[in-house]
Amino acid sequence: MYILKEHVHAETFAKNSRFLSDLFIVSSPEEAKEVWHTLKNTYDNGGHIVYAFITGPQGNIQGCSDDGEPSGTAGRPTLEVLKGSALTNVLLTTARWFGGTLLGTGGLVRAYTIGAQEVLAKAVKIPLVPMVKISFSVPYPLYETAKHIVLELDSGILAEEFTDKVTLCIRMEKKFTDLLKEKFNELGNGKIQLQIEELDLLSGQKL
Repeated sequence: MYILKEHVHAETFAKNSRFLSDLFIVSSPEEAKEVWHTLKNTYDNGGHIVYAFITGPQGNIQGCSDDGEPSGTAGRPTLEVLKGSALTNVLLTTARWFGGTLLGTGGLVRAYTIGAQEVLAKAVKIPLVPMVKISFSVPYPLYETAKHIVLELDSGILAEEFTDKVTLCIRMEKKFTDLLKEKFNELGNGKIQLQIEELDLLSGQKL
């Protein structure tokens, strides 16, 4: 699976009707609908803003809306194109400005399909990598070694607190969790306790 790097849009036309398609990064159906509501209050087309979204680790949370277009002519074709992109945590919207000529149901399906295809052709995709946040404390003599282990596993240090011991908060790829446990068990003789929290889906970009 992939996620979108940044917002993109594309403009297409069909019999003088203008179609403006956008791709947004979202993390939930609720966020997708919030973005859609914002567009409804922003765009001056006075009509339809069709949408489709996909969220979740496996892209298994999906939804779409024809937003007043004839049933099955807009939202569903948009979602079908989006499903073929291997993207998740993404919202695709298409706003239509009527050009004076009716497109018919077949014309609408083609127009919304082309709009979705055009905006997806501009999308920059980033491989999706499950991430975790880990907190732990070590005595001062073990601090430098622990920090070296963390950086060796290509993890990012989010915070450090120095009191009677050193407490670190890091972010790392989930797949390295077992290896970190193993190295810390050796370092601290099983006394270094890790608090692990799964994060929302993030990209493979380094911190």
